[in-house]
Order: sequence, then C-alpha cells, then structure tokens
Amino acid sequence: MSGLNIALVCGPMLQQKLFTPKTIDGLRELGTLITNPKDTLTAEELVALAHDADVILTSWGAPVFTPEVLDQLPRLKYVAHAAGSIKSFATDELFDRGVRVTSSATVLSKGVSETALGLTIACLKNFFNVSRDIAAGGWTGETPLKSYDDIRELVEVKIGCVGAGIAGSHYLKLLGMFNVELLVYDPFVSADVLREKYNARKVSLEELLAESDVVSIHAPSIPETYHMFNADTLKLMKKDASLINTARGSLVDETALYEHMKAGNLKYACLDVFDPEPPKADNPLRTLPNVIMTPHLAGQTHNGLLRIGSHCLEEIKRFITGEKLTTEILKEQLATMA
Repeated sequence: MSGLNIALVCGPMLQQKLFTPKTIDGLRELGTLITNPKDTLTAEELVALAHDADVILTSWGAPVFTPEVLDQLPRLKYVAHAAGSIKSFATDELFDRGVRVTSSATVLSKGVSETALGLTIACLKNFFNVSRDIAAGGWTGETPLKSYDDIRELVEVKIGCVGAGIAGSHYLKLLGMFNVELLVYDPFVSADVLREKYNARKVSLEELLAESDVVSIHAPSIPETYHMFNADTLKLMKKDASLINTARGSLVDETALYEHMKAGNLKYACLDVFDPEPPKADNPLRTLPNVIMTPHLAGQTHNGLLRIGSHCLEEIKRFITGEKLTTEILKEQLATMA
C-alpha cells in the first residue's frame, strides 16, 4: 500500500525509546513515514506535520484531537497509540468520524502485572524489613532477625485483585502458578468468567479487603474509583496485610494512607503511582520506612518499551490488510478504562 502516509508524531527521544531501527524500517516499508523532529508538539504543529496522514502514531504527550484539529486531518483513518491510556487525547469526535484507535496498554500491562507479582512476593517474604535489619547490623550470628519471623510464600494465602482489566487479568494469570486463593473485586466482570479463567472468586470490595493478605490495585481511574482506598476502606484491611498500587495514584487517598500506616497498620504499602506525580517533596509518605515508593516505572522499563513499537507496527499491518485489530478501543469502552 505505497500510497499510505504514516505520521509518527512523538518526538525523537520517545522515538528512540519505543522504536528500534528495524521497526522504523518496517514502518517505511508500509508507505511514506513522516517523523516529528521536536520533542513536544502543539495542536497546530500536529496538523502541519500530519495533514495528509492516513495513520497517526501517537504516544505520551499527544495533542488532543479536537473537532478543529480533525477538520484539518481529512485523510485520517487510524490512530495507533504507542502508550497506554488514550483518554488524554481521544475525543468523542475522533470516534464519531469513524477513526479507528488502538492502544499499547496490553504491552505495558505485562510489565505492570509482573511488577505487581514481584512486589507481592517481596511483601510476603518481608524482603524490605529484612534488608533494613541486616543493614542496621542484624544477622551476625548472635543477633536474631526479628523480621525473619514474618516470612511467608505464595502458599495458602489470599491475594486480592481490585480490577480485572488488562493488567489485573494478567496479574491473575501469573498468580495461577501458585497455590493461593484469588479474590477479585470488579463490577464489570462476571463471577463465571473469573472462576473459569482464573479460578478466582468474585467478592465485594469489603470482603476482599477484610480477607486478603496482599491487595493489588489494578482498577481504572474513573470518577467511581477516586479515593476508593480511604480512611473507611483502609481500616477494613488486616493489620499485617500489604497494599500494592501500580494503577493510578488517584485511587488512594494518600493522607488517609499515611495516617493509617503511621498508626501501625499495614505491613507495607508499595506505591508506583501517586497523585500528583511526582509526589511533593513534603509528602509525609516519604518518611515511613514501610512505604516502598517507585517512580511510575512498572510498565516503563527501557527494554520493555521497545515492545510497544513492534506492537504498533503489527497493528498497522493488520489495519492495511483488513485483519482484526487486536487492541482496538471502541468509544463505549472509554468510560470504564484507565
């Protein structure tokens, strides 16, 4: 399809992180590839760059596709998003004009889910407290490690998964390798699906929090989930349970979490996301030794990001040949997506 125009609108820095030279060559083989030389792009610059594009490759920081922008993109048929959420740029008008949209959330979610699994194991094994005890002079042969008494494995424990979307379902799949009981809260997934696909039990949020040894958050950031982890819900959790958030910072009331943990509740809180990001310098969660903070890295490892470019290339190939797009997003899905 030599007449196809593909506009890669993310800047040079992101292009290098997301697309190998081989992937770029693959895009050039599909048609004329137009690349953006700037690291940021205004709506006006997007129009100037992609005016004749049939396909636009977006990523983090993409301008919003307003009606005014779309009026100046007469050939646009498909937006392949080389990142996760499309909510920052995808408008109703984009879908109403028949433009198809895919996301790379499935690619990113693998890293997110694997990070959540790693943190789950680390919390149960009590890695963080044991490491601190050793650094403070413990494990000398004379001084026993008190933290060593609280070590568990993924055996006959209860793991709570809040949200069984793309990342949550992969987390459940990974946990299927272990002898654990899986509890899931997700109002959009049926009990039959959870039982048949993941051997998991659908429960209320209250039941999940009360029973789980580890709670991992994978829910989307929508009005209904804002601060779903607050003073009232946190107090339902076991005192020795751990909380993992690799989803969105807005789901956790950080002030309530700080007060809850300062009072000696929860074994660990492992937070990869915050509200706002980065967390403010005076965020009191920074001062608690059992709060493990990472800089929104779960789905953004350097080598893992290159899978996104390959994914987009394959989706564009499918678009050209008329095959089913494996990660297409429909307008009606937006309300319940991250």
